[in-house]
Parts: sequence; C-alpha cells; structure tokens
Amino acid sequence: MGEREDEADFVVQQVRMLRRGDGGEEVMALQRLLQQAGHRLVIDGDYGLATERAVRAFQRRVGLVADGIAGPKTLQALRESPPDERLLQQADLEWAAAELDVPVAAVMAVNEVESRGSGFFPNARPAILFERHIMYRRLKHHGLDPAPHRAQHPDLVNPSAGGYAGGVREYDRLTRAQRIHHDSALESASWGLFQIMGFHWQHLGYDSASHYVECMHRRERDHLDAFVRFIGKDRRLHDSLRDQDWARFARYYNGPAYARNRYDEKMARAFARHSHALGDGGMLA
Repeated sequence: MGEREDEADFVVQQVRMLRRGDGGEEVMALQRLLQQAGHRLVIDGDYGLATERAVRAFQRRVGLVADGIAGPKTLQALRESPPDERLLQQADLEWAAAELDVPVAAVMAVNEVESRGSGFFPNARPAILFERHIMYRRLKHHGLDPAPHRAQHPDLVNPSAGGYAGGVREYDRLTRAQRIHHDSALESASWGLFQIMGFHWQHLGYDSASHYVECMHRRERDHLDAFVRFIGKDRRLHDSLRDQDWARFARYYNGPAYARNRYDEKMARAFARHSHALGDGGMLA
C-alpha cells in the first residue's frame, strides 16, 4: 500500500472467488465437494446462507481463514490437497485483531476486500506489482539521476504510472530494474497479500529493503505482519479501522479514487457479515 494505483488494481485482480449470492454450475460443483467433505447440502447451485455456513465450517476445520468465501485455497483443500503451510489462517487474523485492538470482523473485512486473495503467484514467489513511477522517485532518493534510465527504459523508470505486465511477468520487470539499481527496484514493487510497497521497509521496522523482501518470501502470516505494522504506524488508518469508519479507511488506504471502486461499501458489507458470524470470545460460531 502507499502509492496504490487503480489501474494496477485492475491488472492484479484475477482470481475467481465464489461467495454468497453467486449461482450456477461452479456453485453446484462447490456444493458437491462440500457434500463429499461431510456437509449436508442441497445441490441447487445457489450460494446461500447454508452454503456459506458450510464453507466457513470447512475452513475452520482445515485451518484456513473462515470467511465463507470459496477461493482457490478453499477449493484446493476441498479437493483433498492439504493447505499450504504458508497460507493465512483464521488464528493469524485473530492475532492481528489483538495486536491492533480492533474487532476480528474488522480485520476479516479488510482481508477480504483489500488483499489479493493469495499472497503468492502459482510459481510460489510473492505476488508483486512493479511501479515505474516509484522507481523514478527512488532513484532520486538514492542520489541517482533517473533521466538517462527513463530514456532507455521508459517501462521501468517513468514519472507516470503504467507499463504493467501483470502476474508473474512483473518479476521480469523487477529483475531488469534491479540491474539499474537493486534497492530502488525492491522499494518500487508492492509485495504480498496486502501489496505494501517496498519503500516502507524502514518505516515499518525492517533492517533493509532486502530484509523486507526476504520476509515476504516466507508466509502469508509475514504479509499480515507487514500489514499490522503499516496500520499501527498510521494513526488515521488505525483510528478508522477501530471505529469502522470505512470511507475514511478506504480513502487513506486506497487513495482518493476509493469511492469509484466502492471499497468502503464492500468493507462495510463484509464487516456486517463477519460480525454476524462471530460468536462469544471472538471465535466464529
């Protein structure tokens, strides 16, 4: 986060997620998998409350985030593939809520709307998006003239955003940028589940840009740790999350174009849904 671009958001949001209100053959296939996993469901192709409850129950059982949304992680586990140990778990979100002193449902809402759904690409490398306009600024920050690099590599060094390749191809751009200046390149990519920019490394308490990137290669729990540090360091974001002021939170987290993508409305709905599912003691009912 920080310098997030809406165009970039469009590039990276590629994962199909099934949730309440969906219908059709994909939902029927999900319901069959849930039946095979021991949940009593009518195979009707309607992702209603019963299906959402079954998904939450299954997610709790296998240790995934119990958000009631069937994405790639849940579907993989339903197909009898044990969840990857690097994946985020419900206990991790409960830890984050305690660290930030906010409701678990609030962290779940942000995770649902603001995370990419998966912190790693299919090739097991952390999800990234390289920002050429940040590279332009970071070169200046490190005392280097960006002008000759802009002339030679405008897709990597440029005062304006753009040039995205998307997905794993962003690593090609990152590698080329590292040949220009290693640290500036790492600082110019957003990393992991919450896409927090590399240039925040010092502010967030990491030893170096390389140390931050090393942590992003570990687990989604480390991605969440970076998110907790990011929110905890920003009074505006922390207060907004604590108060569930979703419009204010989205404005500072996503930038002034947040309303166009209705991030605040999405988080408010997610918070209400997760709050309803929470039982005593902060655990999901």
